[in-house]
This record gives sequence, C-alpha cells and structure tokens, in this order.
Amino acid sequence: MTRFAVLEDLRNRPVGDQGAMRAARKGFRTRIPIQRDNVLFGEALVEARDRGLKGENFYASDRNPPYWHRVEGATDKLLLRPSVADKLRKVDARAGKAGLELFLFDAWRPRAVQAYFHDVWMPQQLQRRDPALTGSRLTEEVERYWSAPSSDENSPAPHATGAAVDLTLRWKDGEPLWMGSLFDDATALAARDRFESLAADNFSFSDQEARANRRLLHWLMTEEGFAGHPDEWWHFSWGDQMWAALTGAGAAHYGLAHAS
Repeated sequence: MTRFAVLEDLRNRPVGDQGAMRAARKGFRTRIPIQRDNVLFGEALVEARDRGLKGENFYASDRNPPYWHRVEGATDKLLLRPSVADKLRKVDARAGKAGLELFLFDAWRPRAVQAYFHDVWMPQQLQRRDPALTGSRLTEEVERYWSAPSSDENSPAPHATGAAVDLTLRWKDGEPLWMGSLFDDATALAARDRFESLAADNFSFSDQEARANRRLLHWLMTEEGFAGHPDEWWHFSWGDQMWAALTGAGAAHYGLAHAS
C-alpha cells in the first residue's frame, strides 16, 4: 500500500467527460434560478478557518505568483456559507486518513477583486498573447476563467455567493501536492482533464503525478457533492448557480452574499 493508503483508488480514477461539463456551464447565470425560499438561502458567511480549515487568501498576499502583489480590495478572510464549510470539513477529514489536508486559496470574493481580474488583468494578458483578440471573442475567453462582476441578485459571480472555493491538497506538514500548474494559471494547462489523455509513451513523472493528484482532489470533492469548474482544477462549488448547472440540480441554494 502506498502513502495514499485508502485514497489510492481515487488517484487512478479518470475525472470523466469535461466536454459535457463545459457545455453545461455555458450561460448558467441566466439559465439557473435561485431558490430563495429554501432554508439555506439566508445563511450568513463564516470564517472557514474558524471551522478548522486551513488556508490563506491568495489575493491578500504578495506571495501569489503570477501577480506578486496584494490585489486592491482583497480581504484577508476566507468566508463561506456554513453548510459549504461543513462539507469541506468532511472532505478534509477524509483526506486526513492519508496524512493530507485541504488548503484554501480563496472563498467569498469582493466585487473589486472580481472586477480587476475580469476587466483589467485578464484582458491584458489575453491581448498580449493575441493582439487581434477583441470584442465578444475577448469577453468569451476572459469568462472561461473570470466571471463578470455583478450586483444583480439573480446573477451573481460564483465567488460572490460564498458557495465557491479555490483550493488544493497538501501534506499536513505543509508541502502541497503537485497539480501540474500554478493556482490561477488561466491557460489550457489548468483544465481539469488536461492530463487525462496522456499518450501511452508519456513517461513524465511530473505529468503522471499531476494527473493522479488532480483526480484525487476531484473525487474527494465531488463525492461530497461539490461540482468542479471544468477549466480550473482548483475551483469547486456547492449550492451556487454553476453547481446547479453542472449537477443538474435545477436551482441554486445561494444568491449574492454580503460580508459583514
């Protein structure tokens, strides 16, 4: 038995058809209703670390490649809906059986941070790669990774709901598992299924480990009911509109959240 013990089978299980997930994600903010009369809708945000989870807000730090500066408007907090935090604790406990733990990068996100990346940083990066990318094509490519900020109660960005979280796995001594890319690597390298189609003659230990570790994170989270963003191995949600679109739930539990 390997160091991963009872979780080894998850490292060997393919993540499934992400093409179908990409199709399901399209237009989710206009297609999926928010069920305001459910008991979860009014949950107030809580600090994830007060619930026993580990993490550091990536955008509030200056140790955050590729940015290397604190993003204006970022919060030091990691805020989530209580039911989401409780589900993460269950994932964390299961990971702990192999000496692992979750480490959170981001949770509820202020509008100023969402706007900076959607309106400024990401368009600049994309146009640096392809100066001809403009208009609706540019917007579509930006929104593969960064949802448009919104104050619309019916169409919040996922991280504005307190139901979306960015995270990874690490050993309890603090060493992160290799996932094959930086967090926030807004390129094809970040796709959940990036390493699923490795050629039979690809013996790169780096690629094989990235595939196994992404699979492990994916299945730990999805078996607790979370849905993963098909183009971001680190992004998961439970109860927001994207979660409903990807799981076929029909309606979201949570709308726009407000930090106190």
